[in-house]
Amino acid sequence: MISINLENQVVLVTGAGTGIGKAIALKLAEAGAKVAVNYNSSREEAQKVVSTIVEHGGTAKVYQCDVTNEEAVQAMYVKIEDELGEVDILVNNAGSLVERCVIEEMSSDLWQSIVDVNQKSVFLCSKYAIPNMKVKKNGRIVNVSSIAARNGGGIGAAMYASSKAAVSAFTKGLAKELVGHGILVNAVSPGVITTPFHDRFTSDEAREQFKNVIPLSREGSPSEVADAVLFLVSPLSTYLVGENIEVNGGQLMD
Repeated sequence: MISINLENQVVLVTGAGTGIGKAIALKLAEAGAKVAVNYNSSREEAQKVVSTIVEHGGTAKVYQCDVTNEEAVQAMYVKIEDELGEVDILVNNAGSLVERCVIEEMSSDLWQSIVDVNQKSVFLCSKYAIPNMKVKKNGRIVNVSSIAARNGGGIGAAMYASSKAAVSAFTKGLAKELVGHGILVNAVSPGVITTPFHDRFTSDEAREQFKNVIPLSREGSPSEVADAVLFLVSPLSTYLVGENIEVNGGQLMD
């Protein structure tokens, strides 16, 4: 049986209070990593994630930070380094549809908020993770994109889809920049996953329709996405660079 050991590795997971981010934080902690659990507004949920990790013998601390704010991101990295150590693994999970809105009715402010939470956050958190990773000549960055990046998303999600497409492209560009420094950058693209995201933005009727076009005939679980992330940050993926693992039950295939 293959065992993945991330002991002595410091991991930052953004948006780790709920859903996929929570599952990733728990999965990497189970593998022995020290986890920085980032949240913006889900304070109680993030604290529960940390408590669960600690109760099972792991190490984790909670970090409130709006990851679209550069000064806040910079300060978060300083605090993580002081309390847990330099970040070895970054998982850019924070993101949101914000709200469904067709383009002709979308305000510039809503457009900007979608771009900020899905693109700017990935840029900023990557920017401040890179210097220490370069010094160590080692590091992993995993970006969470979406199936919407390839199929355009549903009605009212065009900007969300395009911002996630930018994340997919950014993953490949950043991978090229950093591979010579021993830093591997890859991505995962979840399909329809049972999370608060779909509880908020997707109707029950639409979710039932999704099941009819997913070969596995069900929604995925956050843990199944976390398994793909664990693989990408482990020694099992040392020859993967700029790749995007589609975790969608066969809904959309290359």
